[in-house]
Amino acid sequence: MDWLPHITVATIVEDNGRFLMVEETKHGRTVLNQPAGHLDPDETLIEAAVRETLEETGWDVEPTGVVGIYLYTAPSNGVTYQRVCFSAKPLKHHPDYQLDDGIVGAKWLTRDELLEQRANWRSELIIRCIDDYLDGKHFSLELIRPSL
Repeated sequence: MDWLPHITVATIVEDNGRFLMVEETKHGRTVLNQPAGHLDPDETLIEAAVRETLEETGWDVEPTGVVGIYLYTAPSNGVTYQRVCFSAKPLKHHPDYQLDDGIVGAKWLTRDELLEQRANWRSELIIRCIDDYLDGKHFSLELIRPSL
């Protein structure tokens, strides 16, 4: 049996104590997540984070650092995801941008507001990434090495 982890990226975008979150439909229910998604062929991790954030929120962002690298096995399907989580600053919103299929919309929430909606989290990685960010886990983008 082949075991293939899924490489994903996520982006923590903060503005005055509020975090850019995505409401998306998964398995018939609306859940909250950071802007996140899979790495596409022939793109860097940083490019993937910028692309996914735009596709899911309509926001252009500038990555500023790496928050962490996480392994998560989803209890719903047993798939293991390797998430590289970036921090980024918001640059420009495109309110008419056509968001990805399954995306209900983007919203800005405080950490406390997120905790009130715990039942709607896509995974526990949401709060872990935000807490690592708030705890000062900001590693240089140079941590991400280019392909040879």
